[in-house]
Amino acid sequence: MAVSSGEGKTAGQEDPGRRENARQRAGEQGLLFDEQPTALPADIGYRGPTACAAAGITYRQLDYWARTGLVEPGIRAAQGSGSQRLYSFRDILVLKVVKRLLDTGVSLQQIRTAVQHLRDRGVNDLAQITLMSDGVSVYECTSADEVIDLLQGGQGVFGIALGRVWREVEGSLAELPGERAEAAPGLDEHPNDELARRRKARRTG
Repeated sequence: MAVSSGEGKTAGQEDPGRRENARQRAGEQGLLFDEQPTALPADIGYRGPTACAAAGITYRQLDYWARTGLVEPGIRAAQGSGSQRLYSFRDILVLKVVKRLLDTGVSLQQIRTAVQHLRDRGVNDLAQITLMSDGVSVYECTSADEVIDLLQGGQGVFGIALGRVWREVEGSLAELPGERAEAAPGLDEHPNDELARRRKARRTG
């Protein structure tokens, strides 16, 4: 299984020094992320170019992943000429995770399995997960101990704290246009993106 629990991956005698070194590495990589993310409006969607900008991918990648079912728009699929895909915040979070996994050499097949696993999770659950990988398999960690165990055991060559990615995507989308999910496909982006308005209020308040 490409995505499995990080628990129980190490074996043998516990080495306190090695464990402390693994804890330091996890901290340096920002993998012990335990903040509660901001609740997001469920009725705001983002068009393809906005999703690309926030996730750091090309439109060609976005289009290919949508057509092959890797990451499909959760709010509105493109239907006929002139219609626009509309991606949710969760979709963009997953797009950014896929990009990072690809950049570190994980195979597309393994990523597909990981994405399917993440799809089964609720949005809030995603923020509590750290994905670890040795470049071949992807492991799911839901606690700091699991992250440290993988680093200590050698399976965790790199990791992605989804809570941290959540913050990055939230920050990017604060400056980008969104639109109401119920808006007709031909309408322009909603001028008063609720997420951006709340972020601005937080900065000025």
